[in-house]
Amino acid sequence: MKKIYHIAVEGTIGVGKTSLARILAEEIQGRLVLEEFEDNPFLKEFYQDRKRWAFQTQINFLISRYYQQLRLQQIDMFADKIVSDYMFAKDKLFAQTSLDDNEMILYKKLANIFEKNITPPDLVIFLQSDVDRLMENIKSRGRDYEKDIDWEYLSQLNEIYNQYFLSYDKSNLLLINSNNIDFVNNKDDLKQILDVIRTPFSGTKFFNPAI
Repeated sequence: MKKIYHIAVEGTIGVGKTSLARILAEEIQGRLVLEEFEDNPFLKEFYQDRKRWAFQTQINFLISRYYQQLRLQQIDMFADKIVSDYMFAKDKLFAQTSLDDNEMILYKKLANIFEKNITPPDLVIFLQSDVDRLMENIKSRGRDYEKDIDWEYLSQLNEIYNQYFLSYDKSNLLLINSNNIDFVNNKDDLKQILDVIRTPFSGTKFFNPAI
């Protein structure tokens, strides 16, 4: 297994990506890179009226994520380890849930050009969860712009994420069932995850903690 320089934590809205990324960065003394999603001026309107604001929201995210990933690759030359709470490929997953056919054609033209310049992470950690748990997490953190997220939208997004990562092969991949763990507040749960992450492997590895 090659040395890991970049770990990306992925998963659907509300699964705990940023929380785990913060913990990992501290544990391995790596540089933390967080997605700048709150800078998107269309996000709140998108959750209120997805059809009207989908294209503007997605293009803003695409450009923002692209330039942040380019900066991340420059950082990678000087830092041993980087932990991020997203990967560039997530943009297409969100686009699939929101854009109509014509919008998707234009979106893909831009995304495919950008993607050629992006290096995949060395390790992707995909946090899986069911929709009910995700909805609970979203409600408990109380972000104003997320209050209009509905179950159907989240379910569609969750399914797209699951399908994507079941066939993902661009990096080493660790899939974690996070339904029955609390790595933020439970030290034993966190230790389980850290032990799995620290164990070298190649390809895809599944971790389903005991209930």
